[in-house]
Amino acid sequence: MRKLSRLLGIAALSLAAFASSSSSALAAGRQDFKVCWTIYAGWMPWGEAKTQGIVSKWAKKYGINVDVVQLNDYIESINQYTAGKFDGCAMTNMDALTIPAAGGVDSTALIVSDYSNGNDGVLIKGKAKKVADLKGQQINLVQFSVSHYLLARALESAGMSERDLKVVNTSDADIAAAFATPTVKQAVTWNPMLADLKAQPNVTEVFDSSKIPGEIMDMMVVNTKTLQDNPALGKALTGAWFEMVALMNASSANSTAAMNAMAKASGTDLAGFKGQLSTTALFNTPKAALDFATSPNLPRTMTRVARFSFDHGLLGQGAPSADAVGMAFDNGVVIGSKSNVKLRFDPTYVRMAADGKL
Repeated sequence: MRKLSRLLGIAALSLAAFASSSSSALAAGRQDFKVCWTIYAGWMPWGEAKTQGIVSKWAKKYGINVDVVQLNDYIESINQYTAGKFDGCAMTNMDALTIPAAGGVDSTALIVSDYSNGNDGVLIKGKAKKVADLKGQQINLVQFSVSHYLLARALESAGMSERDLKVVNTSDADIAAAFATPTVKQAVTWNPMLADLKAQPNVTEVFDSSKIPGEIMDMMVVNTKTLQDNPALGKALTGAWFEMVALMNASSANSTAAMNAMAKASGTDLAGFKGQLSTTALFNTPKAALDFATSPNLPRTMTRVARFSFDHGLLGQGAPSADAVGMAFDNGVVIGSKSNVKLRFDPTYVRMAADGKL
């Protein structure tokens, strides 16, 4: 799902050279575009929008072709986007900052589609019932991931820091098996593993992402130069996304069929998929997405994310500070380096959707 690593962040720096050299090919005068996504509750609508013909309908409206491609490996999807093989990619806010943006690829968060609202959690086995009980313990998680970020925020809420415990790097594929052993008593993970683990006897969830609403975001990120030179891409993707979300929320046989299809594609049943969506704060209307994207809380959140990323070496070896990568927001707000803006939260197209102008 949604993980990152120091090595992959650094690898993106070398990929950026290729992306930069091929920027002219990515830009103006084009009709054919590709975006990619991977399996996660908040991104399943992209695949179903393609299946339903919604993407092709909106692309045709603006005289272009858009292929929405599912990839199996999340980090690989971001690396391919960073290398210029895709015009857009579904990723989290932290990964957008630490991989393409930190790697020098100017990227735009076209749609902030949702945020984790309980999809990520901190678990303890045994008698311990609060974050403070983590002091002096080992905790298993995917290092440098959103799980790591969540742990940092949990510790902060209890007046603690990572110096108070030991982080044990454990892959997402191995964390459930590790937690099943008697030696592993603490873990941080995400759904669907989270739901399975916290349902086990004598397990307490001491902190989850609903305590930090809006900080772990899921987005469709596109190449800024491509978007600037081809606004039809932004219009088509935005229009298709919100039509698909509206279908999900409709009370109709078509809506039920679409939800069942997304559940099956994500490896669960309808009840399981709805359970995942219940802890995903999916913005159901363009207005809701616009309000989030234009909120003054967004720059503050990304300042915090940048600080975590710098402290853990995720902005690259040469980054002098957490301000190394500039980020732009609505109304001309910029945080970090104004001479190195590489991540843009641009609500232009979501605003068009909210105003009925797509």
